[in-house]
Amino acid sequence: MKFTKVAATALASFLAVGALASCSPGEEEPGGSNSQAGATSSAFPTEWSEEITIDVFDGLANAMGEQPGWFAKIVKDKFNMKLNIIAPNVAGGGDTLYNTRVAAGDLGDLIVTDKGQKLDELVDGGLVMDVADYYPNMANAKNFDAAVQKLNSDFAGTYAFPTSVSSLAPTDPSEGIDPTFGPFVRWDLYKQIGYPEINTLEDLLPVLKQMQDAQPTAENGSKVYGMSLFKDWDGNMMNNAKQPVTFYGYDEMGFVIAKADGSDYQSIIDSDSEYVRTLKFFFEANQLGIMDPESTTQNYDTLFSKMQNGQVLFSFWPWQGQSAYNTIDNMEAGKGFMIAPMKDQKIFSYGAEPAGGKQVLAVGSKAEDPERIAAFIDWLYSPEGTYANNSQTMGAAGPQGLTWELNSEGKPELTEFGMKALVGGGADVPAEYGTGTYKDGASWLNVTLVLPIDTDPNTGEAFSYKTWETFQEATSNPLYEDWSAKMGGEATTMDYLKANDMLMVAPGASYTAPTDSSEIETLRNQVKAVIVSESWKMAFAANEGEFNALLAGLQETAKGLGYDKVLEVDMANAKEQNDLRVASAAGE
Repeated sequence: MKFTKVAATALASFLAVGALASCSPGEEEPGGSNSQAGATSSAFPTEWSEEITIDVFDGLANAMGEQPGWFAKIVKDKFNMKLNIIAPNVAGGGDTLYNTRVAAGDLGDLIVTDKGQKLDELVDGGLVMDVADYYPNMANAKNFDAAVQKLNSDFAGTYAFPTSVSSLAPTDPSEGIDPTFGPFVRWDLYKQIGYPEINTLEDLLPVLKQMQDAQPTAENGSKVYGMSLFKDWDGNMMNNAKQPVTFYGYDEMGFVIAKADGSDYQSIIDSDSEYVRTLKFFFEANQLGIMDPESTTQNYDTLFSKMQNGQVLFSFWPWQGQSAYNTIDNMEAGKGFMIAPMKDQKIFSYGAEPAGGKQVLAVGSKAEDPERIAAFIDWLYSPEGTYANNSQTMGAAGPQGLTWELNSEGKPELTEFGMKALVGGGADVPAEYGTGTYKDGASWLNVTLVLPIDTDPNTGEAFSYKTWETFQEATSNPLYEDWSAKMGGEATTMDYLKANDMLMVAPGASYTAPTDSSEIETLRNQVKAVIVSESWKMAFAANEGEFNALLAGLQETAKGLGYDKVLEVDMANAKEQNDLRVASAAGE
């Protein structure tokens, strides 16, 4: 049998707080004097005598204030620097904080923002610095020089550095052992009802109903629901309704959903679109009594807590259901979320992006010590920095000597502390590594510079501990063994999807949609508000007649507000993105 033990993902509380820190191989603690291949270039100063605090304007951060804990200690020991995180997500969301600081002429000393419109306006407005003089010293960043050069090709200088860079081919999935999306169900209850066949998305409904009937009440006494939704991430559409379209190879581009292989483009409000299909799926789930009635009012955190408590049986993503519920204790009891064997699924996968992802890092034009910030950025590209600054949900391993070490065979392996900190519910960090809990000490930057499935040249294995053979062996459990046995002996979700031709990779092409004109932006804002509000009403319609009436009303109102004009722009962007994907896959 092909089965090998598979990684646990009990990382519930780490979803919002970004990343792990690490120590170079050979170091006894953060800030030690030993170095490794790919560590910070010696062309930068080895010591920084004056302590500084830099303002980090970070469009991805989910926490605000001074970075605490052991990641802070690593940064302090290596750079004599503190990080003061300025997070628009925490400060009310939207672009208000961004616009205010841009108007004041000082966005921050280190900036994490989107490439495209925002980066262009920061360069044009003189708010970011050309660090071309420091780039020759950035040995780690120069390992991805082609991506750096492409990002800066429209500028007369080196103004920004790419994220999510990779040495993988653009046709390779950028994810690890799990895709970004997928229909994940409580496998223990699916097993309990006899593993019924699931041919299509709609077949999930009676299955979830049987699962809910099999366990109508959670251990905390609360009612169990097959499905539960939240509104936090709504944008051009109802975000939750976009997720199942990815099960069939589609992803969004404004008001368009486009297939990863470029074979189909759909207007989301067309009656036969995959988006409307999902709304009908939600409607039928509600009619069956398996939809959580609090879906219309709760936020993501509330839903996540319900999943932790066993009150929800379906997840759109592995990093939601598994991280909430797949604790060591639950998995040892055979309980947890695993991908369902839906026969017609073709899961959308983001291909690796040789030129980097949507976000960039830049040095603010008013930074007092740009050289030190450039050295810090360069360190984030190093193996040490990659372990340090990848998201915990993506398998960042943490500091060598604390959370992991090389075993007698020279293979990376989590320590007893690492198992406790990463999959055992958490742990307090020893004093020499900082203070507080391991989770609370994670990096607040919440941005990945090098993909975790890239290979660490020092170990020969991926940066993500979830892929390590030693971890898979250590976390063998009845849940994974039963899932694997039913899935043909495949070891991981990705193995299963690839073996059954159920994965559709969109080649990495680093596409950024052009900025909307003021007219299109105005029309889009009017239309998307209607799409979101009416989509929620359709999902919870009283009957099929009301559902159809709401859909017809949505189509008429949206078109009356200028939907078709915005759709034309989004359709052109979606096709332009596909052209770049085709070129990227061809190596152009």
